[in-house]
Amino acid sequence: MANLKERISIVDGALVHRQGSEILQIEPWGGDSLRVRATVGPEILPTPWALTGPAGEPAARGRAQIEVTDAAAVIRNGKISARISDIYTQSGYLQFFRRGSDGAEKCLLSEQDYVVWAHNPTTRVYRPRGEGLCHSEVHFAPRQGERFYGMGLQATGTLDLKGCVIDLYQRHVKHTVPFLVSSEGYGLLWNNPSVGRVELGHNLTRWVSHGCRQIDYFICTGDSCADIMHRYADATGHAPPLPAWAAGLWQCKLRYASQAEFLAVAREFKRRGLPLSVLVIDFLHWTHTGDWALDPQAWPDVPALVRELNDLGVRIMISPWTLVHPMSRNWQPMKEAGLFTGSTAGRCDTVCFGGVNGEDNWMHQYDPTNPAAAAYLWDKWKKNYVDQGIRTFWLDPCDDLHEIADYEAVQFHIGPGVEVHNYFPVAHQKNVCQGLHAAGEKDVVTICRSSWAGSQRWGAAPAAHDIMSSFEHLRTYMKAALNMAMSGIVWHASEIGGFITPDPDSDYFRELIVRWYQYGVFTPIFRTHGCRPHNEPWSFGEQACRCISDAILLRERLKPYIMAQMDLASTHGAPPQRPLFFDFPDDPRACQIEDQFMFGPDILVAPILDYGRRQRQVYLPAGATWTNAWTGAVYPGSETVTVDAPIESIPVFTRDKSQWIPPSEP
Repeated sequence: MANLKERISIVDGALVHRQGSEILQIEPWGGDSLRVRATVGPEILPTPWALTGPAGEPAARGRAQIEVTDAAAVIRNGKISARISDIYTQSGYLQFFRRGSDGAEKCLLSEQDYVVWAHNPTTRVYRPRGEGLCHSEVHFAPRQGERFYGMGLQATGTLDLKGCVIDLYQRHVKHTVPFLVSSEGYGLLWNNPSVGRVELGHNLTRWVSHGCRQIDYFICTGDSCADIMHRYADATGHAPPLPAWAAGLWQCKLRYASQAEFLAVAREFKRRGLPLSVLVIDFLHWTHTGDWALDPQAWPDVPALVRELNDLGVRIMISPWTLVHPMSRNWQPMKEAGLFTGSTAGRCDTVCFGGVNGEDNWMHQYDPTNPAAAAYLWDKWKKNYVDQGIRTFWLDPCDDLHEIADYEAVQFHIGPGVEVHNYFPVAHQKNVCQGLHAAGEKDVVTICRSSWAGSQRWGAAPAAHDIMSSFEHLRTYMKAALNMAMSGIVWHASEIGGFITPDPDSDYFRELIVRWYQYGVFTPIFRTHGCRPHNEPWSFGEQACRCISDAILLRERLKPYIMAQMDLASTHGAPPQRPLFFDFPDDPRACQIEDQFMFGPDILVAPILDYGRRQRQVYLPAGATWTNAWTGAVYPGSETVTVDAPIESIPVFTRDKSQWIPPSEP
């Protein structure tokens, strides 16, 4: 075997290691960041996937320092470096380090050392599966006490993901965003939209792709979580500035079936003096699925509807869906032009979904990765929605609607589903965002049912969809929302009240929706939705209405603070809603708290997550003094206090005498 120096080359500022059929390439990618690609194919591919500027441009590559000796090859970009060396069990062994202000090097991440030669599985695995694809894996060594956060919206029931196995596919109660932040001080993006999984085990961290052309990941470091999120946003795209109209209440239910019903809701909000930002027209507003137009029988005068809502200061959002039924006017031309997703196995070119107006369940799905399909869909959306004055879209769905077992058999324009499945939401979000920009709409915010790395730069506000109306799901998805925030998706939306509601008239549900609203005030997008006959504040009895109204009015008072946090989210990638350790990294207890969070740097929120609870313990992190927002009582940090939680409010504390919430409220 050639010695290390003979296997190393420097190509355009990138460090390249060749051994056998494998090419391993490491290059700078923004500040304090590196991109790693490896393949057994003929060359490293330039496909960017989630990564955008500042890319590995000549100027960025010129900043890298590369040193090659007999013992190791090292590439450094700012505070991060990668080292390739030979160890007893592996040639081309890869490790990453962070240089501190004192010049000391700390190991951030290492490939697994399997100790012995016998039956060594290697740390970079390639198993050819045809058509240029490989089942590929990367194995990293575990670190004692390491914690992981991020990975999108996953119903693990935990905030710390260490010990979890996460399948890498999209589903409407699951958003796969393969970026994680480690307590060891790095962020890692698995820049690969293929179907796969990640195993965050106590004995091994293993990233798996069931079919890709190359291993591709991005790693960054920084002095804080905020620095890491900033580096990640620089690499994958910053969220645009949130428009002020998006900071208030988004009202929705399944579904407002007519123009008259829709208008009555908007007028009642106005009559009651309740602020309303967005009112949503959900699916089945069409004559046939895939018409992408409002049914004139139910919606007879859309321009008049838009004018009245505009006069009320309310924006209309609509959910056009992405399926096309053979009874639709668009089915035949799209079928002839090949604008639907196809099949690699001849069995899944249609998807099953409940129809309406005599439709059966089998429909076709537009292919968002096909430029011709994107242009066709946007032409219809523009004519039938945007030109009518409806300029905000709910992208439900924006995930592959085939059966999960069929994901690998779907064929997209840009490749087989096994290779590109997770890219579906980004492709659709990009199509809609660019279409709106071309139509003159500057402020794009899209609620979306799925998301992937980079979704944030297209104005995506992901939300859990079709979750249960239960305190259990409130607990689960509160933690999932914090991990979504740590995935670089800064505009996460709640689904206040949950969607599937067995008994909307029960005392249990009335208390649940009050507690969910009180939590939702402190989420980036303040949104309610549900499958129940009525979902307006006045629908749940006098006491619930009073509490919900207080929550809506509190959200309105917080708008200056919210917009300040949204500006930071856009410019620096700092999520407004985040775990306690984000702001208090030096407090070892902060990372143990999973049922509280910070909303910006000055507001600590402790939601009520159990039915009937009227009191709870709240941990107040060290390094600050804390004021009970409702009583004005002041507490030192590093204490656990027991706080009353009457049905009218949840525990909220402000930091260091911040006055964002007047002590007399609510």
